[in-house]
Amino acid sequence: MAKHLCHAKGCQVEVPPKMLMCFRHWRMVPRDLQKLVWSYYRPGQEIDKRPSTEYLEVMEAAIDAVAQKETVNAKVR
Repeated sequence: MAKHLCHAKGCQVEVPPKMLMCFRHWRMVPRDLQKLVWSYYRPGQEIDKRPSTEYLEVMEAAIDAVAQKETVNAKVR
């Protein structure tokens, strides 16, 4: 079975298939967006590979939010 990795760009941390991100990256997602991700999550979508369009949209927004924060943090260093 293939490993399921955190969806944050470049992250290689393995997470359970129903999880979008590792804990470190998930904490970077704004709370309102976290709630949206879970509101559109359907139990079993990670098994049948049929997430809704809405889930895919909020998933991308969460991934982008983390990428933006990591880019800003990298520039500050």
